[in-house]
Amino acid sequence: MLSEAPKKNLLLQSFGDSINVAVIGANGGIGQALVEQLSSSYCVENIFSLSRKGNHDQPFNSKSIYIDLEDETSIANAASVIGKTVHELDVVCVATGILHSHNNLLPEKSWKTLDCGSMEAIFRINTIGPALVAKHFLPLLSVKKRSALAILTAKVGSISDNFLGGWYSYRASKAALNMIIRTLSIEMARRNADTVCVGLHPGTVDTHLSKPYQRGVEPGKLFSTTKSAGYLLEVLDSLSPNNSGFIYSWDGVELPY
Repeated sequence: MLSEAPKKNLLLQSFGDSINVAVIGANGGIGQALVEQLSSSYCVENIFSLSRKGNHDQPFNSKSIYIDLEDETSIANAASVIGKTVHELDVVCVATGILHSHNNLLPEKSWKTLDCGSMEAIFRINTIGPALVAKHFLPLLSVKKRSALAILTAKVGSISDNFLGGWYSYRASKAALNMIIRTLSIEMARRNADTVCVGLHPGTVDTHLSKPYQRGVEPGKLFSTTKSAGYLLEVLDSLSPNNSGFIYSWDGVELPY
């Protein structure tokens, strides 16, 4: 654990005081930035930082927990640990995703390069993993006050906004994720009328995921992880149950499915 740092902001103030937040993917660029931003909020009491790294240095009010989105048992175990630590969660943020890897997994430029194994790998992380997080973590969300499930998605997952083609697996996995978010929002509303379930598009962020594709980004549109995390938390803080089930960009603009 790192030494206690002074509080500096009021992020997520719409959820009340002394809230509990879980960040899945806390070892990634955006996930780590979310944890750092939340650790400085006057409104956040406990942060659960979940990743494959497990025990890694975290801010003073953050507890590190192991999770692997490709292993449902680990997801269930992580939820169980949190449930034994706090009475309930107020916010769950899923900040995971894969576009490419060192194992020759690359976004497809053409249908000619489609590969079953690569498609399965991307869907496991981008679609199935977040769905299983919802399965095990939604029972921890408060049913008596404002709560939220926010999942990182991507603008390229929009079907109606696809005019360039390519990136079949990544686009399809995010489009499927958007449908899961929409469907979850309907069920969550039956459980708690004051809940929000949304997809958040972080923009182009200076991370490992975007590194090979930053050359054509407009000046000022390549965000640091800190700036992107701040934008996303501000957007989440501004949303109401009427916004549940939709996809929002880092600037608060609703994106098409």
